[in-house]
Amino acid sequence: MRPAARLQSAIELLDAIIIAARDGGASADQLAKRFFAERRYAGSKDRRAVRDLAWSAIRRFGERPDNARSAFLAIAADDADLAALFDGSDYGPSAIGASEPRASGGLLPQWILPHFAELVDDSERRALLDRAPLDLRVNALKNPREDIAAEFPEAEILPQSPYALRLPTGKAVDNHAAILDGRAEIQDLGSQLIVDACAAKPGMTVLDLCAGAGGKTLGLASYMDGKGRLIASDTNRARLDQLRPRANRAGALEVETLLLNPNKERAMLSDVAGACDIVLIDAPCSGSGTWRRNPETRWRLNPARLDQVIAAQANLLDIGSEMVAPSGHLIYAVCSLLDDEGRGQVADFLNRHEGWRAEAIALPAGRRHGDGLLLTPHHDGTDGFFFARLQKL
Repeated sequence: MRPAARLQSAIELLDAIIIAARDGGASADQLAKRFFAERRYAGSKDRRAVRDLAWSAIRRFGERPDNARSAFLAIAADDADLAALFDGSDYGPSAIGASEPRASGGLLPQWILPHFAELVDDSERRALLDRAPLDLRVNALKNPREDIAAEFPEAEILPQSPYALRLPTGKAVDNHAAILDGRAEIQDLGSQLIVDACAAKPGMTVLDLCAGAGGKTLGLASYMDGKGRLIASDTNRARLDQLRPRANRAGALEVETLLLNPNKERAMLSDVAGACDIVLIDAPCSGSGTWRRNPETRWRLNPARLDQVIAAQANLLDIGSEMVAPSGHLIYAVCSLLDDEGRGQVADFLNRHEGWRAEAIALPAGRRHGDGLLLTPHHDGTDGFFFARLQKL
């Protein structure tokens, strides 16, 4: 493909992403896979170039543009090489009109700025749109970290967590033998630190209340060494169904999965009510801590949606707290840097629940924030997370 044709393809892909973000459709990654599946004539270099162009526009605008052409025209105003590709040639975009509208706005939606934790300054906010590194969690049930590091000569052994490795950004590992046979999993360092903060041990009863596809569940399994009871629950069947084959590959055969019906969680968890040594709540959230991986989700968030997830988080905290045994712990985590979802959520929980206290989290990363710990891309090189460790007295 000629450079102008690549730009036209990027415009078409970005238009599909804008519409999906507006209407609650498929994710940008899913749309990109579908887009290229329908254009098999595009080679690997073409696909990479088109995707890079589209994602550069997504990262550039915090507010959703009206359309893709207006976004690229705004970028072209400061990029002569890009502007030259609007040449009106076959398969390329039409020439730029003097009065054509151009997208405007900064990197982040203006309405959300007052919600950020005060530790998240301008440098932190810019880092939210950087490209993320690729981290692996070594499966201690199968091998020591050093063995997997030897299979990835470019890997950095991360000292912050006992099973963490970091690979260069953009490294392709999905088809590597270590991933396919469950000896390692792709998992951000921040997620691994949350599992570390749980302090799970063999023989415990542990509930991962919002397990999703089970990344943190498998991390907990490494600490439990096949001894005790480990339950992964979620209300999303499609995501939870991904856990069983992953657990089998990882050798975590003791993991129990439990599909919960919304609004019936307490009844379905009744057999572990008041009996769990650890309950992990990796709650649904704004996802503001993962914008460097999924930048288009900025375009899906609005004040009403934020209010919905805050209410859901409070409900999950109430449910999870009822499953904790005396002297047990509840670990609450969100991949968000917004105080409404993090520090404020935990403070509200402690205000409405007697007999609980927040414990300090001793980890070689993050900064104390309220009753929890804040991890950020700029300060810690992780996705953005808030998490707290709460003990039932």
